Amino acid sequence: MKPEATLVLEEEEQERELAEPGLLSDLFTLTKARLSLLVIITTFVGFCLASPSPINWLKLIHATLGTALAAAGAGALNQWLEVRVDRLMERTRNRPLPSGRMRPITALLIGLALSAAGVTWLALACNAASAWLAATTVGTYVLFYTPLKRKTSFCTIVGAVSGAIPPVIGWVAARPSFDLGAWVLFGVLFTWQMPHFLAIAWMYRDEYAQAGFVMLRRDDTSGFSTAFESLGFTIALGTITMIPFWSGLLSESYLGGALTLDCAMTGAAVWFLVERSRTSARALFFASIIFLPLILGLMVVTKA
Repeated sequence: MKPEATLVLEEEEQERELAEPGLLSDLFTLTKARLSLLVIITTFVGFCLASPSPINWLKLIHATLGTALAAAGAGALNQWLEVRVDRLMERTRNRPLPSGRMRPITALLIGLALSAAGVTWLALACNAASAWLAATTVGTYVLFYTPLKRKTSFCTIVGAVSGAIPPVIGWVAARPSFDLGAWVLFGVLFTWQMPHFLAIAWMYRDEYAQAGFVMLRRDDTSGFSTAFESLGFTIALGTITMIPFWSGLLSESYLGGALTLDCAMTGAAVWFLVERSRTSARALFFASIIFLPLILGLMVVTKA
């Protein structure tokens, strides 16, 4: 029979192993799987809105999976580049690289392989335009957004550009032309990301500053500029969501739902401007999380 102390130590070790993420969980974290899910949704919407009836479902699968692979690769490369600063923030220090559970070379190879696979998949299964857009997304996110995070708050604009491209990938995969609908989807994703990003940046401003990230203007200690910018982009978002109705891309049944969602999002942005607290920033963040899938779903079901 084993000594009692040995049994206790083994039980504690088992508890630590259960508490620590496993390989699958680490891969999900490395590739930012939740972000990749958003990419899949927006690519799906872009493809559906651009497709004539009936939808080519096989090509839709190719478009979404290829774009998701490229996005997952970009996420891995981002974490490979930021491993040192991720150790400085509470919310990121348990990621696979800063925690030491994964070697940097492994993350680098995974990121390069997934990015290349996604771009190649789109080129072979869809068309060259979608592949070039996917490559642009990866390049913008990794080569520009990631290093700019430590230099200027302008990084949020660059990151929003990268995040707004996936629905356009879906659009051109179904219809290789940059029509009004493609630009509307880009505009919706771009303007939506700004209040979403800024709310997060305000909530975690101390951690970002500690890690050396410049996600907000250095002189905006009161948060007024951040909140005002959030409101401005929210109003722009509401305006852009009306364009599909005005142009006839979507049916009349779209209007009521879109106006309701726009008013709710604007209300959250106004509250953030008035109060500028963690609570109001969190409300704007959750409002943005609810807004996007609902407005995109509404676009799909009310397609003219």
